[in-house]
Amino acid sequence: MDTTERELLEEALRKTMTTSAPGRELDVALADLGWPEMLTQEPDTAVPLVFRLLGETGAHAPVLNDVLLHAAGRPVGGTVALPYAGGSWVEWGRDETSSGSPLDSGLPLGRVGPGEAVALAAGRRALGWWLLGTGHAMLALARRHVLDRHQFGRPLASFQALRHRLAETCVALEGAEAVLRASMDDTDDTGALLAKAAAGRAALTAARHCQQALGGIGFTAEHDLHRHVKRALVLDGLLGSARQLTREAGALLLREGRAPRLVDL
Repeated sequence: MDTTERELLEEALRKTMTTSAPGRELDVALADLGWPEMLTQEPDTAVPLVFRLLGETGAHAPVLNDVLLHAAGRPVGGTVALPYAGGSWVEWGRDETSSGSPLDSGLPLGRVGPGEAVALAAGRRALGWWLLGTGHAMLALARRHVLDRHQFGRPLASFQALRHRLAETCVALEGAEAVLRASMDDTDDTGALLAKAAAGRAALTAARHCQQALGGIGFTAEHDLHRHVKRALVLDGLLGSARQLTREAGALLLREGRAPRLVDL
């Protein structure tokens, strides 16, 4: 897929995600747009693009199921049980009859018993891109706010403390994207583990700093920030939280006695 084709696909996906209702309707719209074929034929393009746009637009669809099913060599369109933080298991329903997450009621997640082993590497990469898009959405909201608002006769963007917080957020997101891209060439699960941990940590950094930049406005139901914060918290817990995966990476380092190389310098 060349640059022009990718740009056209991105435009079509963004329009679909912003005009279709999240959940079942968007799931059907993505299928009509060719998501199953893209996943089979161009996974390295389709997965980063679709999941990052889900984060940027604030939409949601049960396409994580498809990534895990495809990685396991099974037909897409069904559901799988997903390990969640704290040792529980959840299922991302396609019929939207699930009760939803306590944090994010829009996500049709329902508790289930322990399921079969899932393709963690593929799922973690997909969630990493989703978290990255969510982080960028929060950064965009905070940036617009500090550019538009004034305090003490000065734009908020002129205050160094806010500039540092948003700069730290940008660095965290750029670093997470670099790890995600490097992990796509990794043949084992270590790269995906590190990528999901980096993306989760970056999204949580974005939530913390962007909330500070927006102040009380970010807590209100009328502002979009709180929706992205809740989404980041839920996605971080799926298939291992940033804290849990960091501990796993540390245990791996102690066990192997070496650090895995993601990029050849």
